[in-house]
Amino acid sequence: MASIFWPSQLNGENNKKTRGKSVSVKLIFVLCIASFLSGSLFTLQTRSSRRPADHQVIATINPAHLENIEKSTQECDHKKRKLVEKNSVDVMGEVIKTQEAIQSLDKTISTLEMELAASRASQMGGQVASNHSRLQKAFVVIGINTAFSSRKRRDSLRETWMPKGEKLEKMEKEKGIVIRFVIGHSAKPGGVLDRAIDAENAEHGDFFRLNHVEGYHELSTKTRLYFSTAVSIWDAEFYVKVDDDVHLNLGTLVSTLSKYRSEPRIYIGCMKSGPVLAQKGVRYHEPEYWKFGEEGNKYFRHATGQIYGISKDLATYISINSGILHRYANEDVSMGSWFIGLEVQHVDERSMCCGTPPDCEWKKQSGNMCVASFDWPCSGICKSVERMKAVHNACGEVEGALWDSNLHF
Repeated sequence: MASIFWPSQLNGENNKKTRGKSVSVKLIFVLCIASFLSGSLFTLQTRSSRRPADHQVIATINPAHLENIEKSTQECDHKKRKLVEKNSVDVMGEVIKTQEAIQSLDKTISTLEMELAASRASQMGGQVASNHSRLQKAFVVIGINTAFSSRKRRDSLRETWMPKGEKLEKMEKEKGIVIRFVIGHSAKPGGVLDRAIDAENAEHGDFFRLNHVEGYHELSTKTRLYFSTAVSIWDAEFYVKVDDDVHLNLGTLVSTLSKYRSEPRIYIGCMKSGPVLAQKGVRYHEPEYWKFGEEGNKYFRHATGQIYGISKDLATYISINSGILHRYANEDVSMGSWFIGLEVQHVDERSMCCGTPPDCEWKKQSGNMCVASFDWPCSGICKSVERMKAVHNACGEVEGALWDSNLHF
């Protein structure tokens, strides 16, 4: 028989089920809260228990070990820096070597071109070209420009900076330094003046005679002949011209020239640019002043005439073209004009134009030895015969300076 439930009975049953479910949810919620709190408490205890252990680990690290680590790090950094520096030095060294090789090759090519041109010029002139291997090897040929009336000047040089006799010969053989007084002949060859030079040369053996008639207004021609003739006798790296009233330090000259051994077409001296003097009757008058533009203009840069030097390739150039090189009234101007339009390196060397004491003496004391000394107002040492020894004592090199040099030729 089917049971019949009244509404009031149904509601009572549902309420009982609902109360049972409510108790279960609360219980679960309480358990969750309890679990969370228990976990948090456990985590805090674990962390607090680990902290002393961490401190113990830190405390057990050896200070000496830390120092070794720091040293190793520093050594590693030092080695890295050293390696970088070494690589940089190696690279720069290779660059410098390459530049030097290029300069040396350029000079060799320039010399060969000049020698080839000289050989062709000799053959075209119906002459037999000189055998290059027969030329006397030298580092520098120094030609001292002198005159018939300058015997006392020459003696003043022999007694000071210029070696004589056996020392002169030894210097040529061991150091490759050739020194000669350069002079031509008189208007009457074989006359009294020429015989006096012959006798002096027989005594000292230090003359270089040119096929040239001496005269002050012929200095440009004499200079051209000196270089063109010298390069046909000596196979030198440099050729220098100096006046017989100038003080010279040979060791300093050699060390200065040595800086340019690997470079081609060197023209070295005290470069200047003086006024072009158009007025007749004055010293250094320039008859061809009109070629230099308006009155009052200056010359192009050129080495002052008291002393200057050129490399072999330029001396060969002068020799080849001597017949067509224009000669101005002033010898140093002529010399400078011959190199205009050429790829020539003009070296302005101020140590080649020091003044006489106290100028050269002060420079010597400060360690800046002069190559040459003279007085500008006199275009040489004023009263050089009387003063050359005093200038040498004050401004000359220590004895043996030249022989202590590491010059090889």
